[in-house]
Amino acid sequence: MTKGLQISGVTKYYAEGSGRIAALDHVSLKVEPGEFVAVVGPSGSGKSTFLSIAGALLRPSEGEVTVNGQLISKLSDRELSKIRLQEIGFIMQSSNLVPYLNVLDQVLIVKRMSGRVSKEDKAFAIQLLEELGLGSKLKSYPEELSGGEKQRTAIARALSNNPNVILADEPTASLDTKRAHEVVELIAHEVKSRRKAAIMVTHDERMLEYCDKIYRMEDGTLSLLQTNQREAMNLVKV
Repeated sequence: MTKGLQISGVTKYYAEGSGRIAALDHVSLKVEPGEFVAVVGPSGSGKSTFLSIAGALLRPSEGEVTVNGQLISKLSDRELSKIRLQEIGFIMQSSNLVPYLNVLDQVLIVKRMSGRVSKEDKAFAIQLLEELGLGSKLKSYPEELSGGEKQRTAIARALSNNPNVILADEPTASLDTKRAHEVVELIAHEVKSRRKAAIMVTHDERMLEYCDKIYRMEDGTLSLLQTNQREAMNLVKV
């Protein structure tokens, strides 16, 4: 069984007038458990489409996506919803916290969506929050948190169902340099220690040092940059 995330020959077409354009063009990528991968590239290069397909939010026109050994490209909408809930954790540009829920309930909301919340679920959520430095913030509401604390809460929420795949979309977009490093370092630590397959889409060159591999998306195609961090960062700037 193929663990982690595997994307094989994925193409996504969109209609344009009487023709069509390829937002993604035969993209292939494999992310192993415990591997943290960055995807960089200019706006309009296909990164958002790529992440939506990797996260079972969008179906590819061609190609296959496998999550933790399960081929998801041909699943029904209901089955895809189950995959998103059980196998994939999302960390978005903004933390997207619910204003009227405290930190602990923010993390437990994923469990509530999939059914009842057990004592074990609550204990796991508290453990996650303590690991992420939020043990004293369990009863705090979003308006009482800093930007970094909000993103750390979002990381805990993404991990709360113990998914096999983590997808982060510009997780440092609203953070200063210090907070950005803290957040991505925490993501990297959780990916390694919990053996998750993780992809981070980012424009933030400061964060590439935490990643095992760096890919560049341009005009719908994906290519591997050098994994030497300094050289890769120079290539990103081109």
